[in-house]
Amino acid sequence: MPEHNALVLLYIDDESNPVAELQTPVIFNLDTTKLTDGFHTLKIVSKFDRKEGVKVINFSVRNGPIIHIEGLSDNETVSGTLPLMLNAYDTGRNQSFIIKGSENPRTIPVWVWVIALVFVAWAAFYLVTNFSL
Repeated sequence: MPEHNALVLLYIDDESNPVAELQTPVIFNLDTTKLTDGFHTLKIVSKFDRKEGVKVINFSVRNGPIIHIEGLSDNETVSGTLPLMLNAYDTGRNQSFIIKGSENPRTIPVWVWVIALVFVAWAAFYLVTNFSL
């Protein structure tokens, strides 16, 4: 009976030995906790009869805690003493619904203050002009 499934070899980065050798179709759980944080490459080599196919997927791993800094940006020119607000927290992998960065305190943007001030000014004007004696 002829074989209808392909053999799939999975390689991470430039490793010469595959991390898995599987018959398709298959569901494979890639454990990223064994990889360092940063950019990686998943190379998938499929073999069917005498034919071979290759697919390369670039991805980024971030298993470590998320680090947030307020007060300094990439490639920013600075001078003097800088007050920096630092926070590091885990992503809570076991939860199904996460608002990314929700537990990190941040300053309120200027545009929110401007909109709030305009609304309060309009409300005061409305009250004064419509409810004057």
